[in-house]
Amino acid sequence: NGAGKTTTIDMVLGLSQPTTGKVSVLGLEPRQAIARGLVSAVMQTGGLIKDLTVRETVQYTASLFADTRPVAEVLENAGITGIADRKVAKCSGGEQQRLRFAMALLSDPALLLLDEPTTGMDVEGRRTFWSAIRRDAAQGRTVLFATHYLEEADQFADRIVLISQGRIVADGTGSEIRALTAGRTVRATLADPDTERLAAIGGVEAVEVRGETVLVHAKDSDAVAHYLLTETDAHDLEITSKGLEDAFLSLTHLDEGEQ
Repeated sequence: NGAGKTTTIDMVLGLSQPTTGKVSVLGLEPRQAIARGLVSAVMQTGGLIKDLTVRETVQYTASLFADTRPVAEVLENAGITGIADRKVAKCSGGEQQRLRFAMALLSDPALLLLDEPTTGMDVEGRRTFWSAIRRDAAQGRTVLFATHYLEEADQFADRIVLISQGRIVADGTGSEIRALTAGRTVRATLADPDTERLAAIGGVEAVEVRGETVLVHAKDSDAVAHYLLTETDAHDLEITSKGLEDAFLSLTHLDEGEQ
């Protein structure tokens, strides 16, 4: 939070101006791109009249445009045909976000912006929402979304830009960003591990003990695995790469140190 995600989206939408430089969207000024229906957005809150039904809300929004996609089509693409006659006030948070998604599809935009769209949703709501987004993106639309759920970025984004305090600290695919942070985690079942001996192995960064499970974060996972398998009674050994969250924490720490 506070990294600059929403501020960036506001500038892309022409809602605020950058203090330096300029913003270009599809080769146009932001307001020009929006006026031509090339850009739509799904924001966190607002924009819904609670007394209308889902279908009436989309129909009303469609009446504001000279040319739109069929209402039935955007309801289907957003996965809300089944609740089209439900009052907005009776919709869950996830259903209301999918309604905003349907409204955003009316102009058939080339670029769709999502500002932390799943904040406050339950697990099922998030899953259903992203299923609808993925189906739409698969047809060729560019989707740019801001999120502080790094697992969402890792799972759904083809390209990830990590921002810390308004600065870009990494830009690439999930695997490319994870590769910027060296090291792996070795997990094993071992009663009473010798943490001092583990910590003394070359390249070990940290040792955690959780009941009978030991986790060793190390740059040289092979050395740790060799020790555990040959000099201890460890079993159920597992080696995993660091996740996107680990990479983010490491990269933001380095960024803070450089400032």
